[in-house]
Amino acid sequence: MMDDGLVEGLRRLDLDPALAAPLLAYRDLLARWNRVYNLSAVRHPEAMVARHLLDSLAVLPWLPAGRLLDVGTGPGLPGIPLAIAQPDRAVVLLESNGKKVRFLRQVVLEQRLANVEIVHRRLEAYEPTRRYEAVICRAFTDAAGFWHGVARLLHPEGVALAMKGQRQGEELAGLDAAGVSSTWQPLRVPGLEAERHLLIMKGTTPVTG
Repeated sequence: MMDDGLVEGLRRLDLDPALAAPLLAYRDLLARWNRVYNLSAVRHPEAMVARHLLDSLAVLPWLPAGRLLDVGTGPGLPGIPLAIAQPDRAVVLLESNGKKVRFLRQVVLEQRLANVEIVHRRLEAYEPTRRYEAVICRAFTDAAGFWHGVARLLHPEGVALAMKGQRQGEELAGLDAAGVSSTWQPLRVPGLEAERHLLIMKGTTPVTG
């Protein structure tokens, strides 16, 4: 059964309503596993539509083209919805928790997500062979800690994106000193009244001589 709230939300995000079917299949699998493995604090499947699916997809306009790394993806947020919406984009899901990795593998198997790679590793131990155009996290850590953890993984022109709730100035502490430019981008998530922001961070090249 199709979810009218999801279909309408996709339209408001200028996305194809046909994405509703695979997104709901992912939501339903998450809801089933969540009853046993506690993968998400959001317990009700209906609430997952706005708080997980549409929340993840709201960042799409600010993603540069290229490979995407989702750090501390948990049950695949925002990486799985983004991979479903953009099947031509390579998405790597980095997660250290074994039960969440098992869930992610099941999602990729059932959804046949050929563009998704799962890496079972901690961030500090991850050594990719190629750098990323974009690295994203959702409730992973503070902005400075996130940047210092992922800067080495970014392409020179790449961006780090942190999904946040309210805009908080203290999040930026240490970024300027680290040579990082940052921008707060308000997000409009259909069906979600809570305030949401995307913190976009990019390294700056010092001017010399």
